[in-house]
Amino acid sequence: MSQTLAKADHLLTTRGVQAQLGAFVVATVFDRAGGQAAFALGDGTVRLLAGEAWQSVAAHDGGALALAADTAASGFVSGGDDGRFLRIGRDGSTRELAGFGMKWVERAASFGDGKSGVLACAVGKQVHLFDAAGAKLKTLTHPSSVTGLVFDAKGKRIAASHYNGASLWFVASKSENPRFLEWKGSHIGIAISPDGDSVVTAMQENALHGWRLSDGQHMRMSGYPAKTAALAFTRSGKWLATSGAESIVLWPFTGGGPMGKSPSELAGGDETQCTFIATHPQQEAVAAGFSDGLVVLADIPGSKILPVAATGRGSVSAMAWSADGTKLAFGTETGFAAVVDFAKR
Repeated sequence: MSQTLAKADHLLTTRGVQAQLGAFVVATVFDRAGGQAAFALGDGTVRLLAGEAWQSVAAHDGGALALAADTAASGFVSGGDDGRFLRIGRDGSTRELAGFGMKWVERAASFGDGKSGVLACAVGKQVHLFDAAGAKLKTLTHPSSVTGLVFDAKGKRIAASHYNGASLWFVASKSENPRFLEWKGSHIGIAISPDGDSVVTAMQENALHGWRLSDGQHMRMSGYPAKTAALAFTRSGKWLATSGAESIVLWPFTGGGPMGKSPSELAGGDETQCTFIATHPQQEAVAAGFSDGLVVLADIPGSKILPVAATGRGSVSAMAWSADGTKLAFGTETGFAAVVDFAKR
């Protein structure tokens, strides 16, 4: 058994930096340059990792709830149950962009391409937009609490999931009327395809629902034994990868799919739930974490599975890739956190 665990941990031990952070890892993300990773924790701190040096930032009085890369090459933004939306510098400095009193900042999203940038945070029914300098742009109001928030690939639109569907807004529009994507039920997460034509939400009912914007086609994806905590399109948009089953579930978005087509499944069979996924930003691959702590990297075209970290460190609760796809960060419910550098020699 020890030899099996050592083999599964080979990449973590030879190419990884790891630590026990002592609190639930709520989210993790890399800055846009890929040189620093951040981990938002349930104790309100945000831990920064550059190389092998860890730094603790006392960000929130309570729990940290949301984390995103800043619009610039370095830095992050975070939200917490203390009602603060913060900008965190590479050096660990903090600046409050907005305060919302007793209301929780539960979601954060950002876009930056080196030329322009925009930040967003969700507080109850409202999404607040800020420019790259941190100045308030506008507030977008939804029919119920926002549960998921994402920009499209060009940063032109922002989508929010909420009860009975999702709302799609043009960031620069002066109109206060979004495109409302309706489907009854509780929607708890959201993703937009790279081409911007498909919007998919995770639902409380252990299913996914999607809308094809070009023709209004609805897409229903069901059969999950658990709720989907993470969903993301692959770089090409050919596949939608999701958690929520005993394997990585991959829905095909080619040839008219996913309707009328069955999903593919990878890395399953051990009666443990896939709890989180992160699609590779450069290749048709996906990293996945499981309820027993196992972390794997799956090559989709070849159906090959590469172990990254062995079981035993708690259910995986957060994952993220650096923009160039060379580094993978992940964290667990027990506070274990690591970054694995696949380019390290």
